[in-house]
Amino acid sequence: MDTALIAGLELGGTKCVAVLATGPTDVREQIVIPTTDPATTLAAIEAVLDRWAFDAIGIGSFGPLELDPRAADFGSITATTKPGWTGTDLVRRLERRYAKPRAIQTDVVAAALAEARWGAAMGMATHAYITIGTGVGVGLIAGGVPVHGVAHGEAGHMRVPRAPGDPYPGWCRFHGDCVEGLISGPALAERFGCPADQLPQDGPQWDLFVHDLAGLLHNLVVTAAPERIAIGGGVLASRPQLMPRLRARLAESIGGYGSLAAYAEQLDQRLGEPGLGAMAGPLGAIAIGLDAAG
Repeated sequence: MDTALIAGLELGGTKCVAVLATGPTDVREQIVIPTTDPATTLAAIEAVLDRWAFDAIGIGSFGPLELDPRAADFGSITATTKPGWTGTDLVRRLERRYAKPRAIQTDVVAAALAEARWGAAMGMATHAYITIGTGVGVGLIAGGVPVHGVAHGEAGHMRVPRAPGDPYPGWCRFHGDCVEGLISGPALAERFGCPADQLPQDGPQWDLFVHDLAGLLHNLVVTAAPERIAIGGGVLASRPQLMPRLRARLAESIGGYGSLAAYAEQLDQRLGEPGLGAMAGPLGAIAIGLDAAG
């Protein structure tokens, strides 16, 4: 029920956002908590929840996550690039403390569900949400529901053809030069010697960024042809001038192929920022919390 009051938790690699809301037009309170070690971070989140009255909890978290309710470690973070967080229990810890309905999803799937409920993907059956920040994640919705197999997708870790002459080995400690290992915030800082927000707006470093991200977009389009792809996260949010370059590179990569030729001509509508802006993630936690409330 959309009138339920939800405690939404968006857990990110740099910060966590706790939001008390029924939806985008009724946000009662929003608190930002730095993501440090699990014990400190979760204790700070619980201190916020302890003073709130709410009907359900929605969690959108960085991952990977165990999302099989039958698993002993359901609702926990599994092997992650975030130091110290592997094996961290989220759902069962909150279950023991708060006798409320709860639901968990990856942060990117949660954001995609919020975009479908309130944002730029309203009325769409198949769409995607990509975040580029501390990591790179892709949430894919098909037929109105998240795409899952025996585990949730990790398209941010796909490998793409490297730009000629690019020697960077990649930051990801699991895969090296997967997309996350090439264009996430920590990867850009290591690759170019300074944080992404200190790079020149039109520097040549962004040529590599566009090349690598366009490779992910190409694979996503030829696999699922989403009605819309939203790209959020801190890296691209501060570089809006890159979006036209990504559209042009993606259209070039599609190369006029088959039914996707028309898709490539529609990228001004099909590829863009989230309709909910920076609130897509926090509202994603509200969206899945509303589903848990029933």
